[in-house]
Amino acid sequence: MSSALLTDHYELTMVDAARRSGRASRRSVFEVFARRLPAGRRYGVVAGTHRLIDEIENFRFGDEELAFLAERSIVGDDTLDWLADYRFSGTIRGYREGEMYFPHSPILQVEGTFAEACLIETLVLSILNHDTAVASAASRMVQSANGRPLIEMGSRRTSEHAAWAAARAAYLVGFSHTSNLEAGRRYAIPTLGTAAHAFTLLHDSEDDAFRAQIDSLGTETTLLVDTFDVERAVQRAISVAGPHLGAVRIDSGDLPVVVRQVREQLDRLGASSTRIVVTNDLDEYTIAALQASPVDAYGVGTSVVTGSGHPAAGLVYKLVAREDDSGEWVSVNKTSVGKAHSGGQKEAVRVLADGIAQYERVFTSPTDHSEVPDSRALLVDYVRDGHRVDRADTQASPGLDSSLRAAAVHHIAAIAELPHHAFRLADGDPAIDTVID
Repeated sequence: MSSALLTDHYELTMVDAARRSGRASRRSVFEVFARRLPAGRRYGVVAGTHRLIDEIENFRFGDEELAFLAERSIVGDDTLDWLADYRFSGTIRGYREGEMYFPHSPILQVEGTFAEACLIETLVLSILNHDTAVASAASRMVQSANGRPLIEMGSRRTSEHAAWAAARAAYLVGFSHTSNLEAGRRYAIPTLGTAAHAFTLLHDSEDDAFRAQIDSLGTETTLLVDTFDVERAVQRAISVAGPHLGAVRIDSGDLPVVVRQVREQLDRLGASSTRIVVTNDLDEYTIAALQASPVDAYGVGTSVVTGSGHPAAGLVYKLVAREDDSGEWVSVNKTSVGKAHSGGQKEAVRVLADGIAQYERVFTSPTDHSEVPDSRALLVDYVRDGHRVDRADTQASPGLDSSLRAAAVHHIAAIAELPHHAFRLADGDPAIDTVID
């Protein structure tokens, strides 16, 4: 399905006017960056870039899209003819998915003619702002969980398509499973799910509900024990399933207290191997508060798919360089109050000491960044002259989606470079500074 109309009206009118002025074909470089991190955050995580490239490949104006534009006189006939043949033919470079970013990190660069790069602005921002917001929040939850598994289960708290995109972003940074079957189909992310309170209420008794679930799913299933009285439900669960029940799920109450009581009860009943899964509006703060509790896994819904209070990452897409009429490159930038940015096509490296990130260095003019000692280059090619670049780490392979697998592996290495204070949940400055040369 074409992604060409997943855009804003003014992207088309800018292209139409630029074509009339004779400037639409000027080579241009647009850059995606954040002026600041969301309040309380010390780092962000890039996500959604491979999804974006998929959609740019589908950015085509077919007969239906062109008819829509013509009926509403959004652009002139000459531009309609140009759109009919539109194919992105430029170059896209950026930070790898799973990479850390900070204020003014040049996380994506789009180089092409003004017209072709302008057209995809809204698509770029809608995908990256959503997926990056989810990944950044989910990463904080993973760090708070301190090695305990997290299940993404927020599909019903966002739109139907954002749900599988959010599941992908959460898995990228360390969530182990999702409840969303479309995410499982698209990306081979492991899926989980058993029963809700309605299943218990359907039956004449809690015992009947538990027996029905065990008969269907076996004793390794997870029984929901807080529809009525938790203590009685745990007793019934072990009575029905035996001491080798897989897990119980708790979805309400004062979780630190209830979890401790359930663990003690399970142990008394001989079900010491039965795990405890908690849900109930969890976020990174409540997960951190449960670190001392005998929780075995967390299910997170609303907070992860909505970026835990920051549903958009605050990324912007700005023109930073263009050619003039003589073919010379010109650095351009805004200077308006609160929205100024640095011009020029960027290179970026992360400077390390003993494997720990010290600062990010961003160059605004051509520089041999390989000469920066103890540093790691951050920008890689995604599209070159209109053709997708398949790097060795994203080659197709059985099982998990290859680009997602590569991003998850890279995230583990990238987050290990952050200093310890990066993981504090209290308000504070970004974990490292961005130095712009």
